[in-house]
Amino acid sequence: MGNTEWEINFFKHNNKSPVEDWLNDLPVYARSKMLRHIELLKKNGLSLKEPFVKYVKNKIYELRMRDKAGIYRILYFAHKEKTFVLLHGFVKKTNKTPDEAIKIAENRMKEIINKK
Repeated sequence: MGNTEWEINFFKHNNKSPVEDWLNDLPVYARSKMLRHIELLKKNGLSLKEPFVKYVKNKIYELRMRDKAGIYRILYFAHKEKTFVLLHGFVKKTNKTPDEAIKIAENRMKEIINKK
């Protein structure tokens, strides 16, 4: 039986990873909790459901996390065989995922898909 874990890739542009930068800027507690959520995604793949994951639109999902300081989201998509690409991280301040955040994720996803 092979490795059942998913691979997690971070979107990179000009050798910079906006999601990794965003994670590193989070308060320590929020960062460690979000990293645990990323581990859950890696282990459970597409079977991870709410409250951890929610479908947004156009193949984009959000990894959801909250703590006493705020609500955090990472937008991602499933790319190729058992690989997720983390596209955009943000602190959620409204009930609805901001259109701007979705736009950023969609543009980054297109950039990855069109690289081939």
